[in-house]
Amino acid sequence: EVQLVESGGGLVQPGGSLRLSCAASGFPLGNYAMSWARRAPGKELEWVSTIHRTSIYRNYADSVKGRFTISRDNAKNTLYLHLDSLKIEDTAIYYCGKDRVLGRGGNPPSDLAEYNVWGPGTQVTVSS
Repeated sequence: EVQLVESGGGLVQPGGSLRLSCAASGFPLGNYAMSWARRAPGKELEWVSTIHRTSIYRNYADSVKGRFTISRDNAKNTLYLHLDSLKIEDTAIYYCGKDRVLGRGGNPPSDLAEYNVWGPGTQVTVSS
């Protein structure tokens, strides 16, 4: 069974840091581009970041560029998102998603419809 499970969320003060992990099972992570998205209270799902299957391309939403870093360890079948300089508006449930296309070339898409498997999410709360 193809499965993604996020972890690492929590309560953090503004300016703080967190590292989110996404453990993949049931498929070889290294064959797929991956994405992070988030849903803030009362808002729609928002694209955050994507990474090519070999890490050659990494893209970020303007709202997180320079503060968040996406990475992956294909040998461990794990995706990461490092969150720095957190702001109150970063409060959301964070989800990781798997590309629907095997071995996609070029820059991975930011269109969330291109990702067909999502985890249950991990809550990040930024508050003083």
